[in-house]
Amino acid sequence: MACDLILALDVPTREEAAPILRQLRGQLRWVKIGLQLFTAYGPNYVREIAGMGFNVFLDLKLHDIPNTVAKAVESLAPLPIAMLTLHTAGGGEMMRAARAAQEKHNPKLLLLGVTVLTSMDSAGLAEIGVGSPAAEQVARLGQLAADSGLRGLVCSPLEVALLRRTLPAAMQLVTPGIRPAGEAGGDDQKRVLTPAEAASAGSTYIVVGRPILKAADPAAAARAILAELSGS
Repeated sequence: MACDLILALDVPTREEAAPILRQLRGQLRWVKIGLQLFTAYGPNYVREIAGMGFNVFLDLKLHDIPNTVAKAVESLAPLPIAMLTLHTAGGGEMMRAARAAQEKHNPKLLLLGVTVLTSMDSAGLAEIGVGSPAAEQVARLGQLAADSGLRGLVCSPLEVALLRRTLPAAMQLVTPGIRPAGEAGGDDQKRVLTPAEAASAGSTYIVVGRPILKAADPAAAARAILAELSGS
């Protein structure tokens, strides 16, 4: 299965992002905008990045009552975005409402259900009252998302093989928690694999931030990851 690279544009300002994006134009297709930049600059920044030729993954992790999430999807649907996240922990009714709004207002938009954040492990889940191991919780929420009509999930690369065994083959699996081979640790991801390992497990997309953003040559770093993916 082919696997593509998404840059997590996790920087505090558009001024810091601008030179990185200029270097990466033509090198990769996808950019993820998260809460930090969207909160700071809003929808116009999404339009700006899409206007540079990137496919935009808007990672807002919507989680609220079903009607509120559906209205949020309706509000976001006109933006030039290709992916949008919501929390599967919001339940089946919320996901179905979001899916209905997406189908009505932007049929091409891929809604991604976030299962268990890659910053969490089984101990972290226990703190919030989830007694199941992380992998079991991911499988449970992934099945709920599929049953609710979602066509994509965000999960740790460690759970990709499990989900590939249990979910429809067409399910798109987007995996943060990626650390290139030889990359030092020290970030807040706890459940990680290399790009090649994630691709081999069945990831559709991998999400990489700091190894590209902090590289002396971000374009070269992106090319190296893409080369690793193509050789997996």
